[in-house]
Amino acid sequence: MTENIADSFISLELPVQWGDMDAAQHVNNTVYLRWVESTRIALFQKVNGGVLAFKKIVPILAWQDCKYIFPVTYPDRVVITLDIIELLEDRVVFEAKIYSKTHNRIAAISKSSVMAYDMENLKKHPFPEDWRKAFVDFYGEGILK
Repeated sequence: MTENIADSFISLELPVQWGDMDAAQHVNNTVYLRWVESTRIALFQKVNGGVLAFKKIVPILAWQDCKYIFPVTYPDRVVITLDIIELLEDRVVFEAKIYSKTHNRIAAISKSSVMAYDMENLKKHPFPEDWRKAFVDFYGEGILK
């Protein structure tokens, strides 16, 4: 892996399971998206002091894409890094990179947008200030758009 994982806001290492593979004998495309989802959950746990306990305002996935670069197969371990590439008034845009440890290379890149959602009023909510502060504290003011 050519990038320094410590430079990312969060990283997660996961084992590739035999059942993650499909008929083409490589990890199914949907599994990559689940790995990214698990990393987003770890990010919000980090922002919330290690717990995942939301009350009225929750993060929801608005969109996600994935560019598949290299097929991952069992056995392997993957490292997923997640960084903020844009912090807007009402959402954050993430970029995740999935690395194969066995092949020491990038396997996929996924971008996603997460919004804050008010569960009581069932509508979009401005991005919470404590979430914004955690991101700005890590990256600096340059991520604000």
